Amino acid sequence: MKRMIPVIALAIVLASSSAWAADATAALDLNSAYVWRGMTANDGLVAQPSMNVAKNGFAFNTWANFDLSDYNDRLDKNNFSEVDLTLSYSHTFNKLAATAGVIEYLFPATAKTAVNGTRELFASLSHPIIGGLSAGVDFYYDVDENHGYYGDVGLTYSMDLVENLSLAASGKAGLASKEWAVYYGGEDGGWHDYILRLALTYALSKELSVGANINYADTLDKKVLPTEIAKTNLFGGVNVTYNF
Repeated sequence: MKRMIPVIALAIVLASSSAWAADATAALDLNSAYVWRGMTANDGLVAQPSMNVAKNGFAFNTWANFDLSDYNDRLDKNNFSEVDLTLSYSHTFNKLAATAGVIEYLFPATAKTAVNGTRELFASLSHPIIGGLSAGVDFYYDVDENHGYYGDVGLTYSMDLVENLSLAASGKAGLASKEWAVYYGGEDGGWHDYILRLALTYALSKELSVGANINYADTLDKKVLPTEIAKTNLFGGVNVTYNF
């Protein structure tokens, strides 16, 4: 509980600034697996609800993973195995979009296991290249459990197929420090993982949209991300998003 106090305090400050006028988005994803930075957290069905509130560049996001299936001897189904709280600030300089913030990772104990939570500072940059093509880079530094870093670089291409229906294709490659990789089961630092993604989104109205996606993820270096940790390669899901 102590690790949550700074995050909650900052969230209250954000909410107290006319939060009723803020932009809010609620979403629910239903996925065939939960894969995080190339690592399989659950190779079965999961539900992932989230809520984002933003105002004047500041944002507070709550995201959770609810396991709908058991996974090895670590997770019981019908439990929240992870809750992430994110505070961030975003600003655009001409066409360069920048975001920085802090993520609090919480892992509620289940009947089988309890995992230490941790905290990351992060910064992200993105910039359009031409047409619907854009490039981005993300950097995360763990200031609590492993004191290592993880970063990724990627490209995204977005286009409208027909009215209200859009397609986004993206690819990312991740790089990890030795401290970060060893903490999660690797032997050395270096190129960690990659992920390729195709996503369709259909706007049912100005507020409500639905989507579907398919992903392929794998290790880039077995010493950095062992194959037994990156066991799930192909996965996908559907989602619904509502903007208040």
